Amino acid sequence: MIIEPVINGVVARTAHPYGCEQAVLEQIRYIQQTTTSDKNTNHGPARVLILGGSSGFGLAARIALAFGASESDTISVSFERGPSEKGVGTAGWYNNYYFKKHAEQEGRIAVNIDGDAFSQETRTQVIEAIETYFEGEVDLVIYSLATGARPNPETGELWRSSIKPIGEAVTGASVMLETDTWQDLTLQPASEQEIESTMKVMGGEDWESWIDTLINAESIADGCQTIAFSYIGPEVTHPIYLDGTLGRAKVDLHQTSHALNLKLANFGGAAYATVCKALVTKASVFIPGLTPYIMALYEVMKEQGTHEGCIEQMHRLFTQKLYIDEPVHVDGERLIRIDDLELDSETQQKVQQLLTKLNRDNFKKLADYRGFKTEFMNLNGFDFDGIDYKVPINIDEFINITP
Repeated sequence: MIIEPVINGVVARTAHPYGCEQAVLEQIRYIQQTTTSDKNTNHGPARVLILGGSSGFGLAARIALAFGASESDTISVSFERGPSEKGVGTAGWYNNYYFKKHAEQEGRIAVNIDGDAFSQETRTQVIEAIETYFEGEVDLVIYSLATGARPNPETGELWRSSIKPIGEAVTGASVMLETDTWQDLTLQPASEQEIESTMKVMGGEDWESWIDTLINAESIADGCQTIAFSYIGPEVTHPIYLDGTLGRAKVDLHQTSHALNLKLANFGGAAYATVCKALVTKASVFIPGLTPYIMALYEVMKEQGTHEGCIEQMHRLFTQKLYIDEPVHVDGERLIRIDDLELDSETQQKVQQLLTKLNRDNFKKLADYRGFKTEFMNLNGFDFDGIDYKVPINIDEFINITP
């Protein structure tokens, strides 16, 4: 069959296997090239557990560690749909498969656990994998789960997240990737229940629960660290992000990092929330008002030569912020900041100037919509040079594979 990109709104419904491999390989090559030229000594972790390692920052972190100076072995948990008679499967499934293939070729241990990270069954699988492959302990736990719902562990009922402002309605623009059209949306303020549910899904409770599970299973190594990814952004994004339900959840995440830091201190370890740059991910395209900002940001930072994708961000995190021969670099709230280039005052001034000019008629010309769309397509294995997308693919070859 010939696999073509199918997009509904801002959701990709298809993925191209060989394009996904290309995406993984490009990130691997970046890390291998920068590791060769990097003068920093990287005392990275040997055994890493990644909760949500099939795409975005989670996948980039896995690649940066496995193919970087620390040559880390990894276990990743993700909930992906494989190819079948009903469809080609998700990009994350192919990312897992190709990461494992190339990591094992380099002599790394690469374990993929396909399951619901919120379930007890999956936690049991993870503990067993740590015992089997990691001699019972992990050195780093990365929490990178991105989901819209989480079950209440006591009742089984689902908490569902809501991307809404708090207090008053907010109007912002989104771009429908399916039609390449600008849409102005007005979001009504969240109810108290929606605020609470969003915190349950996207806050720090599940992160802490995972660390407790690992501590109780005696799976935490001496010096073990844990990180979770966050975003703050400039003032222009605050009404829909920092001051909204998402921001409330991230504050909870930041507070959880302090609680976990005290727990891991007993093992000589630490916990940090890591504030990343605004990027095109499968999660960020859902946030109204953020798309015009990201397009303007890309335009400015590419012109300045400071633009970074997920892999560049993760490389800088591990080699310049976290695993260094000096105390970990944090701000006054104990946050690791790799959004520093984004929030540079000159950069933000130019972004704000550009945002005031953007509208439905000129956004493709004035801002980097082409780069935004290309990155989204790349997430699903499309729009890569060197791949002939007209060549039929035999999906049956993948159906019986365990990634």
